[in-house]
Amino acid sequence: MKENAYIETIGRRKTSGARTRLTRATKMNVTINGKAIHEYFPVAEYQKLALSPLVDAFPEEKFLITIVVKGGGISSQADAIRHSLGRALIKLEPSIRGVVKKAGHLKRDPRAKERRKFGLKKARKAPQWSKR
Repeated sequence: MKENAYIETIGRRKTSGARTRLTRATKMNVTINGKAIHEYFPVAEYQKLALSPLVDAFPEEKFLITIVVKGGGISSQADAIRHSLGRALIKLEPSIRGVVKKAGHLKRDPRAKERRKFGLKKARKAPQWSKR
């Protein structure tokens, strides 16, 4: 990888999309939409989920990670970040694909909200039936 070059990937989950730029650096720095990760995700569980591919593949390496995430809620955004970060690490070092794939960081979770159908109150909930 050239000096100042970065790897850019996209990850998705439900209606969230995350664009990640990954560069090797001397110290770890993760920014999401211009904020530090602990400001953007105050809950430690979401921070851990978002950075899990990095912990699994390169536990001691340092990176400069810039993420732009749009749509969905914070749980969905954390999953989208995890997906895009996993893809970026594969581009950086193809030999770690097995580790990242086995941990499930490369699979795009296809579950999304089902659309509402005509004549129903929600996707599957029917109005109460009345005999008279």
